[in-house]
Amino acid sequence: MKEIFKKIIISILTIESKMVLWRFRPKIIAITGNVGKTSAKDSIYSALKNSVHIRKNQKSFNSEIGTPLTILGLQNAWSSPSLWLLNIIKGFFVLFTFKYPKWLVLEIGVDRPGDIERVAKWIKPNVVVITSLPKIPVHVEYFESPEDVIKEKKKLIKYLRPDGVLILNADDELVLASKHEAKTKVMTFGTKPDADVFVSNQHTIYEEFDGQKNPTGISIKVNADGNSVPVALPGVLGVQHMYPVVAAIAVGLSIDVPFLEMTDSLMHHRPPRGRMNIVDGINKSIIIDDTYNSSPLAVEKALDALEELELESEKEKGGKKIAVLGDMLEIGRFTVKEHKNIGKIVADKKIDILFAVGLRSEDIAKSAVENGMAEEDVFYFKDYVGVAEKLKEFIKPGFVVLVKGSQGIRLEKVVAEIMRNPEQKKKLLIRQEKAWENR
Repeated sequence: MKEIFKKIIISILTIESKMVLWRFRPKIIAITGNVGKTSAKDSIYSALKNSVHIRKNQKSFNSEIGTPLTILGLQNAWSSPSLWLLNIIKGFFVLFTFKYPKWLVLEIGVDRPGDIERVAKWIKPNVVVITSLPKIPVHVEYFESPEDVIKEKKKLIKYLRPDGVLILNADDELVLASKHEAKTKVMTFGTKPDADVFVSNQHTIYEEFDGQKNPTGISIKVNADGNSVPVALPGVLGVQHMYPVVAAIAVGLSIDVPFLEMTDSLMHHRPPRGRMNIVDGINKSIIIDDTYNSSPLAVEKALDALEELELESEKEKGGKKIAVLGDMLEIGRFTVKEHKNIGKIVADKKIDILFAVGLRSEDIAKSAVENGMAEEDVFYFKDYVGVAEKLKEFIKPGFVVLVKGSQGIRLEKVVAEIMRNPEQKKKLLIRQEKAWENR
């Protein structure tokens, strides 16, 4: 009964959304990929909001229901039938509004075969952005092969309007290969100078607090059209945050928004929660909160960022790097192999202490030991319960704790227990809404 009700609601909201698109003719920027969709969506919105009237998906609502909610400007009603019925009523009256956005930024996700096509064929985007297509993507368990996931995501290109623009990550070979499938203008972004928009001079920003050198963000230079402008991104770490910025600039340039207007707007951009965010930890430690979701490529990039951090206190006060890694869900038959590979990466990068959390992550713990990590430095938990208490035995001034896992593992609960100011968790962490409290 619940599924039937859901299908009816989606059908009605989709019809209303089609009517709204027909009525107001907004231009649509559609984003897909396996890593960085939400960050790209938020960066695009931040870069353009001061130049055009624009709306974006809320949070990471990128499903078959999320797209109509964004088009209609409605909230997710979660499991409340009365609120969904109210959404239907509100959706109808959107047709009679006087101020509808000129641009929509829609994050288009894939759970199962056909998801992209069902949405793309009626939104017909003006701009398509593809962020990344790793060899082992999330949601592959519902497809015959990783190649089928990639084919599904690329179907968005098929519905790009003839006068539209395709924006591609030039650093991702699978993404860049899409260039040959395009019948429209193509622009690229990345770290190489031959991209239309590229990053240079990326480095971590450090500041001293209480005699301790702490990472506080990253700084980059964005290069396009002969211009080079520095952009600071406070409160986050990792190359993961460079790509959304240059993707946003590429989108803006493709629709004739001035470069300097966008870089100025991005100075005030704050990346979404749970994506390599810096959070103050207990005992003057630093937490890297990457608890939004997880996949093999994303874990590897997060570990790269942890490895590259310079801990001034390593010799003087014994500062250490701790990785708390949860299960990577929805990768199907690649689960065992990829979790073992992450364990090897942890050992190779000489992370000081490993906490593996979740039934599948036992393979991370075993593999780390098999590849040379000391057994006494590896801890395994079936779920998040008890993880924070054990961490508290280790965390000292100068320690950095990376916390990353798929959303089903709920590692944001661990972050909440080891952050310096837990009263700020609703402001700083993901999944703090009432709908998540009892999950």
